Amino acid sequence: MLHVEAQQKPNVVFILADDLGYGDLSCFGQEKFQTPHIDRLALNGMRCTHTYAGSTVSAPSRACLLTGLHTGHAPIRGNKELEPEGQFPLPADTYTLFRLFKDAGYTTGAFGKWGLGQPGSSGDPNRQGVDEFFGYNCQLLAHNYYPDHLWHNRTRVELPENVDGNFGTYSQDLIQQHTLRFIEENKSRPFFLYVPLVLPHAELVVPEDSIFENFKGKYPEIPYKGTDAGPMFRKGGYASQAYPKAAYAAMVTRLDRYVGEIVEELKRQGIYDNTLIVFTSDNGPHREGGNDPDYFNSNGIYRGYKRDLYEGGIRVPTVVSWKGHVPAGTESPFAFAFWDYLPTFAELLGRKLPAKSDGISVLPMWTGEKRQKEHDFFYFEFHELNGRQAVIRRNWKLVQLNIQKEPVYELYNIASDPSEAHNVISLYPQKAEELKKIMQEAHAPDPNWPLFN
Repeated sequence: MLHVEAQQKPNVVFILADDLGYGDLSCFGQEKFQTPHIDRLALNGMRCTHTYAGSTVSAPSRACLLTGLHTGHAPIRGNKELEPEGQFPLPADTYTLFRLFKDAGYTTGAFGKWGLGQPGSSGDPNRQGVDEFFGYNCQLLAHNYYPDHLWHNRTRVELPENVDGNFGTYSQDLIQQHTLRFIEENKSRPFFLYVPLVLPHAELVVPEDSIFENFKGKYPEIPYKGTDAGPMFRKGGYASQAYPKAAYAAMVTRLDRYVGEIVEELKRQGIYDNTLIVFTSDNGPHREGGNDPDYFNSNGIYRGYKRDLYEGGIRVPTVVSWKGHVPAGTESPFAFAFWDYLPTFAELLGRKLPAKSDGISVLPMWTGEKRQKEHDFFYFEFHELNGRQAVIRRNWKLVQLNIQKEPVYELYNIASDPSEAHNVISLYPQKAEELKKIMQEAHAPDPNWPLFN
């Protein structure tokens, strides 16, 4: 079993894009723009082609990632906004990735979008094992890239240059500076660095620089009329964009450059070889703020988008790289999900988990070992749009829609029909019943997250 001794603890960098589709990287088939830095990461590591996010929207997906629990058990199962800013909080006693790394003697940092508990709540990053946080606490305010404030731990950082509709500081550039500084300041000690980028989530806004100029006029555009004044201006409403396709391509390109800068900083500090890097996305592509995922083929061959439990809403591109440990230039079709990261990193650190997890360690698969346990099933639930559930067992997938009104079941064989074009529930009623049973057992009722009427 591979795990690390105290004197050779690897750093772990986990980069999470926001609403990046399965087909939005050129190493996963994107043809209308390029992502050379992430492609290089894949060439030096492994492309994982069958990875599931925790959910099909932000907060529950991140909760699954951090807690090692699927949405039938996780303490956060949906996006739930709280006043004045922030979302429903992780409970105080939650065992997270950050606590795992803290227990193993690591310094922990999170830079980007949090969305798991407002400042000062039990879900505040500093109360969940994060030593240093910089970015948006609230995912609704993260809809806007020129905010009037961000948070550095519990300190509200004012950005007066963005007040009154001004475009002074692009939040992602500022957050990236803090990310790179964290690497420099912690180069001599083991660290876990969580980078939940906001890109390419709507709004579709980027600085008017050479990246954006490169894409202007390249694509057929339909200008988007958004929220440029009024009570929702920079409080969650998306700004107008005359060039939404160019903006989206520029956002993914900028995200790619950030990944390249993180890798370069690790190399500059002499710690790249001893750093495990994971790059993935929190759910499928969005159709908001003027975005057109069909034009970019953002979900690849898969049906569905963000908020769907079809493959396009939950299957995400994943790249894992660790020099000398993850075989370079490889690809794995092995199926795993966000709740597997906690047990995976526990095995990496040689630690037993003190909390229950729905996951399995995929470290053997990443490192090219022959032994690798498989999941019996994958389970998802979604609390918007009258409630949705999905369960996947090997080649079969059962989806339940419209739970709270008039429930409808659909059955797909995702091996022979990966695009979920053919509902075969009438042909395989016994298979549907088998998966319904799993669906019922996987959901643990939670009064905060009622799924059924």
